[in-house]
Amino acid sequence: MSSNGTEILNSFISAPELKLNSETYPFLNFSFYKEEIAESEFIFPKNSIIGLQAEACFEAFLKNSKHYRLLASNLQIQGEKGTIGELDYIVQNQATDEVVHIELSCKFYLYDNKITTSEESKWIGPNRKDSLYDKLEKLKSKQFPLIRALDTIKTLDEINIPIPISQQLCLKVFLFVQKKANLNNFSNNYKNCIVGYWIKHIDFDREDKDAFFAIPCKKQWLLPKKQITTWLSYNEVKEEIERQIKLKKSPLVYKKTEQQIEQFFVVWWS
Repeated sequence: MSSNGTEILNSFISAPELKLNSETYPFLNFSFYKEEIAESEFIFPKNSIIGLQAEACFEAFLKNSKHYRLLASNLQIQGEKGTIGELDYIVQNQATDEVVHIELSCKFYLYDNKITTSEESKWIGPNRKDSLYDKLEKLKSKQFPLIRALDTIKTLDEINIPIPISQQLCLKVFLFVQKKANLNNFSNNYKNCIVGYWIKHIDFDREDKDAFFAIPCKKQWLLPKKQITTWLSYNEVKEEIERQIKLKKSPLVYKKTEQQIEQFFVVWWS
């Protein structure tokens, strides 16, 4: 049994999920049924990108779940001219026998209230390269409709999997708001996913200089905080932050005091 792997797996299972079911995005939400995996041979793919790490965690959960039976994962759909898309997961609910198509996404977003379009557009990636709006639109227009394509129906028939009768979204998100933002300004579905804050790089001087700090690389963002072992002094971390800011990268920083471990982004763009 991999104790570290099981710990990471359960940390992923318990990570916040954004529940969406609006008129614009009428997605059904996947349920973990509050399951916890007691023992697992899961080995966390520490050298993979976050998206692949999340996929590995989710697949390991499904294989260990009492509620679901995994029928297919990362199913490539081929058309006449090549791959037309991919279905993340097809599972069978053990209690109802219902066959379900699940799309998984795992994202880190920061709230920028200067953006004046939709609420979903205000949640952006740390380096402003993507947004929640972009992800939801892709799900709505491309990923979920793929189930109705003739090539998908043909592929499922060939591997003897019934056509799913419902589709669900598992949206693991870690949300960060500007420091001292009023959380009452956010609806509960967003508020439940807020795990930290973000600051302008010129404001890092105001942080506690007696605390210890860590800057996990992106491939460590899904690790439980207690698995972070390299801690730096204020001056050491400030030097690394300045280096990343010059490269137009917004680092994720952990701050450890006697009371707690906080996490926040230091952004280059504000």
